[in-house]
Formats: sequence, C-alpha cells, structure tokens
Amino acid sequence: MKGGDEYGKIGGMSDKSDLFSDNSAGVAGGSITADPGGRDGVAARPPLAAMMRPHTLDEIVGQDHILGPGKMLRRVIESDRLTNLIFYGPPGCGKTTLAEVVARATSCRFERSSGVTSNVAGLRTICENARLIKAHHKTVLFIDEIHRFNKSQQDVLLPYVEDGTVTLIGATTHNPQVFINSPLTSRSIVFELKPLDQAAVELLIRRAIDDTERGLGQMGVVIDDAAAAFLADICEGDGRRALNALELAALSTPRNSDGVVQITRSVMEECVQRRMIVYDRDEDGHYDTISAFIKSVRGSDPHAATYWLAKMIEAGEDPRFIARRILILASEDIGNADPRGLTVATAAMQAVEYVGMPEARIILAQATTYLATAPKSNASYVAIDAALADVRAGRVLAVPEHLKNIHVKGVGSDVPDHAYRYPHDYDGHAVAQRYLPAEKCYYQPSDQGYESTIRKRMEQWATVVENSERE
Repeated sequence: MKGGDEYGKIGGMSDKSDLFSDNSAGVAGGSITADPGGRDGVAARPPLAAMMRPHTLDEIVGQDHILGPGKMLRRVIESDRLTNLIFYGPPGCGKTTLAEVVARATSCRFERSSGVTSNVAGLRTICENARLIKAHHKTVLFIDEIHRFNKSQQDVLLPYVEDGTVTLIGATTHNPQVFINSPLTSRSIVFELKPLDQAAVELLIRRAIDDTERGLGQMGVVIDDAAAAFLADICEGDGRRALNALELAALSTPRNSDGVVQITRSVMEECVQRRMIVYDRDEDGHYDTISAFIKSVRGSDPHAATYWLAKMIEAGEDPRFIARRILILASEDIGNADPRGLTVATAAMQAVEYVGMPEARIILAQATTYLATAPKSNASYVAIDAALADVRAGRVLAVPEHLKNIHVKGVGSDVPDHAYRYPHDYDGHAVAQRYLPAEKCYYQPSDQGYESTIRKRMEQWATVVENSERE
C-alpha cells in the first residue's frame, strides 16, 4: 500500500444532491409497480445488480479488511479527509460501488470517466473545469477500468492530481503496479478488494429477494437454501454475476399454483448452465493461473497442477501457450535431476501441435503429472544466470591459447606454446588443464534424481585431474 497518512480537510458543499456529474454515482430509484402489459414492470427498470447497488458503507459486504470498524479506508471516508485512491480487485467485488459510496459520504463534486470510452481531450476538459471551481469545491474524478488508459492518457492526469485539482479514484482489475504509471500509484493509496465470500454473496441474494423498493420483494420470489448456496458458490465471488443470474431465474420461472416464483437448485443450475470461470486470457487471471500451475509443478503437487491445468483448458487458454510453459519449467525446475523431463515436454509440445484440442488435454496432463512427480533441480538455471551475471558485470575472460581454434605463431610472439591435451588420451578420459582462466564454479548439481549421479561423476573427474597434476 502506497501513500502517506496525512490528509487535508476537504471542505465545501453541504447539499450533496448536486455533487454527481450525470447522476453517475447513483442508480435511479423506484419500486416495482404492477404493469398489466408485462411481468410486474420489471423489464422496464434497470438491471437488478444496478438497482441493488449499496448507497452507504454499512450496505457494502465482503470488504471488512479495509472497511471494518477502525480500518484505514473507513476512517478516511468518515472523516471526509479524502486522498487519491486506487481500488484493485476482480470483477463484481464492489470497486465502482465503493467509489460511488465515497462520493456520497464526502463533501466532494463527483465526476465519472471510463478507461474504455474516455480520451485525452475529455479528461483535460473535466480537469480544467475542476480547476475553475477548485477554490469552492473539491472534485473527485472516478475512472473505471483505469488500466485501459494508455501512458499518454495517464500522463494527462498527473499534473491535476499533483496540484490537487482533482482527487483521483481509480478502479482496476489489473495489478496497478504493472498497468498503472508509477507516478500515479506513488501519489495514491492502493486498496485491494477481495472476491466476495459465499456468505457475502448469499447476503446480497437475500437482500435482493426481500427488498420491496429496489429488489424483487414485490414479485413474490422465494429461493431455496440449496439454490442460494449453489448460486453463491458458482459465481466465484462476483456479486454482480450472482444478481444477474438471480434476476434471470426470477424472470424466467413461472409462478406455481400459489402464485409464488419458486427458485430451486435445479432452476438455478439451468439458468447458470456452467460455472463462470474468472479468467482473462491477457489479464491477471491468465498470469495468476499459469503462475499457480508452474509453482504447483515445481512444488511436486500433481493434484494442484492438474487442477490449474484444467482451469486453463476450460477457460479456453491456448494449449500451445501451456505447452511452451511446460517446456520451460522442464528445464528450469527439473533440469538434470531427470533429463527425460525435457524430452517429455518437447514431445508434448509437438504432439499438441499435431493433435489439437480436445485430445491435447490428455497430452498436457501426462506431461504435467510426469514433471510434477519428477525429482527437482534448478542447478542448470542457477548456473547460467550466475555466468551471465559475470559476463554482464564486465568480467569477460579471454580464451586460453591452448583452447583456441587456430594458434597464431608470429615473429616476436611471446605467447608460450601450451599444447591442448586431448582428454581421451588419458586414463578416465580426463586430464588436468585449464578451460577457464579463472576459478569459477557455476554448475553445482544437487543430490536429486540423476543429478546425484552427475555429482559423483564430477567428483570422480576432479580426483582424476588431481592425480594427473601430480604426475
């Protein structure tokens, strides 16, 4: 978390009815009214997820680690001492909702923008307007999906954020340390929002069913405990998905003989069809899942590795990408502890190209489980990086004369004639001679798998060389 603990008092407007630009901080209210031409008029109103958006801090669920009593963000909001904020978290966890609640709870003018639709000119207009009223009103600029702004768009914001013309609140599903300019993140406090747990999602579901003003309370909807638990689990912490699925079930389920819309687990399963995997092929879900996969193989857990593999396959990940990562980890994490690992990985990559999906899943699973259960060593990886570090540090060593391809003998040459000693001419096929003009030890085989054999062999060679030096 970046930023300091000092905040300036934000003074200004007491009437908050005019604080929001284009009504963007709230959703139009209204109840469900009977409509002879439709099903209780529900189709004419905004989506249930928008209607049920919390208006106060106490209505927000699932983020007690930053909004609980005495927590920093709650203190900042309740004291109206706002600073630049970046909310980072997965879809449906409440980032936009929290920004709107902040605007309602503080004495600030609220402007809303989006990383999808905004451009440099639009941002500059908003910020210049904020500058004109800066003496009288503080402006909060909320930017949804701020990670979609390119560098120039983010740079436009910097001077206005720097001089306090606007207080920035950004929302992003991407790691802000990677996708947002460091000058912005260094001037902001980054709060990570967590996926909603099952209890929090169930609470949202129950609220939506019971609420007669904004929810489904006047429709006579009843949901079984099993259906609510199933929906809360399958939506993977995404409250918006849960409410969207609930609304679909409520609108598509016929009333029973008692006039009640009864949502059972089977009804809910039919509406959802399948689990909605949180996975974006070019975003955090992609990188986090492949990271979990690699670390599971490295950690010798074939069960976890197979699960993460299955998640990637089900989400539609390119099997060639998975095969390439398997190829890399076969060398990086198994190495010479099991040299066959690289052979298996190479064969798997070629087979995936030949076969394609869905059968390629079996090939990927075989390579994954083989490597996960193979002995592990990163000695080769450590060796090459250590050698590269020496080369990059400027310690470039000259090739010894006896190892050169062609020996140049010229008049006046003072280079001694050191003949190359052919190892196969000596006992043990090893002989004492320098192959590097400095004492370096890069490759240190482990005692795992085949590398234990390699280590013994290297020790044996060292003994042969030592004996030949005495001769």
